[in-house]
Amino acid sequence: MPQTLFHMLIQSYEKFPKKTAFIYRVLDEEFVVTYEKLFKDTLLLSKAFKSKGITKGTKVFLYSNNRYEWIVTDLALVSLGAISVPRGLDTPPKEIEFIISHSEAKFAIVETKEAYENSKECFEDLKATFIIQADKTHTFFSSLFSYNDLLKDRTIAKDEIEHFILKKESLKSEDIFTIIYTSGTTGTPKGVLLTHENIIHNVLFLPKVIELNEDDVWLSILPSWHIFERAAEYISIANGCKTIYSTIKSFASDLEEYKPTLVATVPRLWEAMYSKINQAIKKESPKKAKIFQKLIDISTRYNYYDRMRKGALISYEKESSFKRVKNKVVGNVACFFLYPLNAFAKRKFLLVKEKFGGRLRAAISGGGSLPSYLEKWIDAIGIRIVNAYGMTECAPGIAGRGMKCEVLGTIGYPVEGTKLKIVDKNGNEQPAGVEGEIWVRGPQVTIGYYKAPEDNAKSFAPDRFFKTGDLGKLTYGKELIITGRSKEIIVLANGENVDPTKIESALTMLPFIADAIVVGHSKKGLGLLVVPDFEKLKEYVLENFGEMVDSFEHLLEHKSLTNKLKAKMNEILVPKEGFKPFEKLQNIHFLSEAFKPGEELTNTLKK
Repeated sequence: MPQTLFHMLIQSYEKFPKKTAFIYRVLDEEFVVTYEKLFKDTLLLSKAFKSKGITKGTKVFLYSNNRYEWIVTDLALVSLGAISVPRGLDTPPKEIEFIISHSEAKFAIVETKEAYENSKECFEDLKATFIIQADKTHTFFSSLFSYNDLLKDRTIAKDEIEHFILKKESLKSEDIFTIIYTSGTTGTPKGVLLTHENIIHNVLFLPKVIELNEDDVWLSILPSWHIFERAAEYISIANGCKTIYSTIKSFASDLEEYKPTLVATVPRLWEAMYSKINQAIKKESPKKAKIFQKLIDISTRYNYYDRMRKGALISYEKESSFKRVKNKVVGNVACFFLYPLNAFAKRKFLLVKEKFGGRLRAAISGGGSLPSYLEKWIDAIGIRIVNAYGMTECAPGIAGRGMKCEVLGTIGYPVEGTKLKIVDKNGNEQPAGVEGEIWVRGPQVTIGYYKAPEDNAKSFAPDRFFKTGDLGKLTYGKELIITGRSKEIIVLANGENVDPTKIESALTMLPFIADAIVVGHSKKGLGLLVVPDFEKLKEYVLENFGEMVDSFEHLLEHKSLTNKLKAKMNEILVPKEGFKPFEKLQNIHFLSEAFKPGEELTNTLKK
């Protein structure tokens, strides 16, 4: 069992030297990196950093998006016992300045010369700044270096490898390896302290949730600095897997080209794939689109009854023997009659699965709740969804509906070694089916926030359970269901509580909604701010109402059309889908600009 991430790297280097660790592209050229090269690249950069004064405990601000050099940089800092303070390139200068000052970072690593120039003043007081992608930039008396400056000599002597490996003796599991600052969209960012013990717990136990093996191929698309993506890359390295770096633009084509077995991403990207596939089928033939939807409905029904006969439906109390037998009989009968149609549907879905590469055995969704309609749609197609729940403070794994949990609509069981409970406002543990705040305790839970004693006092119970701020409930079988986030709950003027994320997620099934935010705190009713896909909106309006929309301005002036669209939205927010009467929309307003990361969105695309 590796004590630290550096121990993990050494083990993988010794066990899988010739296996492919990463594939990435620069322009149109593809680069393949073996575990041996990953190890040696890390050694060279570690040696260069050490020569410039980075040692154990040194805090280094890492300002870059995901790329192969990111993971090499991260591991090089780990090998020295330095503490990375990572952020993506969409971080505003004021936030960069705050993070560097608050974390007491002494060095900075910046992805490009352009990114450096855009926030140059933030790095002026540091000992040195290193630019990943730039020509040689160092001049006499300058504290600015490119990686080309640092890595002029790339030769490695045999004794250097042995000496490098021995660095593991100076690293301990309790050492802090990173400080990750939470998004500043809801106030001043907080620095989450994570130790090797925190992350190694997830590296060891999360693979069991997805039944990982060394032949698995990951497609990477999320920001590497974020703990969800970072943990996925560490897990891949620890198990000798292959990771392909992708982008939002090339995600769909990379799925087909590289045929991954695993993809870890956030709900918004699954929503985009859902919309793209459905629109493509509809564009080809409206008749085919209707048939496709009927096949989805058949597969969804079959999967429901299949779970019924297996006893894998959500339940909040112990089922009687009579109900158990009844469900088994009803489920078996329904599956018998639906089987031929379901088999036909699954054969047709093979073409859709090819859009995901054809080998995808698990789609891991984290960083937010997966909408119910989308979860059922992916399940109907025959792709195994691992709905995961975590947060930065837990490095990140808390729970996941892994390969051994069939109960759709839940997050599954807590990660091995994790204690989880649902409590009321007074900290009293709640029984199955009763909503409350989720508290968690385990080796993956942060030791606290950096230089924030008040936040630490608020965030931990006396028995060291961490207060997540998320709302949920447990089933009778101990599967977790996320119901909302306490800070996001809208309280209407009549005192009713509304979870906006549930409404926002449900509405994304309408093809013309690119994004939406529910508002209405302290008001009589709910409003919705909508970012439309204007071309799809024009098609939708013409098809459903027989009207033409000429421009965005025309849409804003057309009140009767807005009311028709609002009515269509409210048709989704009905009791049979779990919505209450007061969760209907009273007003909607269309926005001309999309939400932006760092402004309306966090860096992992949460609102």
